[in-house]
Amino acid sequence: MQRRKFSREFKLEAVRLVKERGVAVAQAARDLDLYENVLRKWVRDLSMDPQHAFPGHGQMKPEQQEIDRLRKEVAKLKAERDILKKAAAYFAREAI
Repeated sequence: MQRRKFSREFKLEAVRLVKERGVAVAQAARDLDLYENVLRKWVRDLSMDPQHAFPGHGQMKPEQQEIDRLRKEVAKLKAERDILKKAAAYFAREAI
């Protein structure tokens, strides 16, 4: 079974159904064929950060972009460290 993907517009409309029209989350979830916890998460995400909620494919929140950049930098630094360790061991072996 493949994971379903929903557009930003669909998510906004689903949240609007709950927030503005006063439909219960359980009822809205049944009507839209969603799990309640998914709809609750959408409502929470939109209320926490309306501008960056539901960024879509290939678009990340600024915090997530920074985390990804730092992860790449850590991986690069670990690779450099490992190379230096191997070089140090190699030269130490030759000196003996």
